[in-house]
Amino acid sequence: MASVKISVGDIIPNATFRTIPYTDELADRSACGIPTTLSTDSWKGKKVVLFSVPGAFTPTCHINHLPPYLAKYDEFKAKGVDVIAVIAANDPFVMSGWGRAEGVADKIITLSDINAAWSGDLGLSVDLSSHGLGIRTARFAMIIDNLVVKYVEVEPAPGVTVSGADAVLAKL
Repeated sequence: MASVKISVGDIIPNATFRTIPYTDELADRSACGIPTTLSTDSWKGKKVVLFSVPGAFTPTCHINHLPPYLAKYDEFKAKGVDVIAVIAANDPFVMSGWGRAEGVADKIITLSDINAAWSGDLGLSVDLSSHGLGIRTARFAMIIDNLVVKYVEVEPAPGVTVSGADAVLAKL
């Protein structure tokens, strides 16, 4: 991983991610949805919790990282969080499918950072080629308030600590 190039107090760099917004039609798995774009500009005036996983459906991400965010959704909302989003280098169809498999519905937005381009620009990507996964988003979390970074932490080792739901809730 390169050195992190974003810090608390920085304005979040503009980015456009691919996502498939949740609709009721996606619930029965008879539709795949249509990818749209979501710009970080839409977060102006909002409190956003953004967490990143190296890959949808991978063991730590699927079992230990995303589920606590979903389980603590009401706690995040009670602390004034407007948007919870998860980002990974997977394509928007995989991210949408993962979100549906996890039951996030419209509670957590699944964002696709194709080729970890945005994360890489921020020094928040990781080369997992030795594991057959290529360049991925690192495991990190951010609190963004009106486009200003209030918290950013990258996992120092395998597992979920500083980027987990409890750590982020404690910083809100």
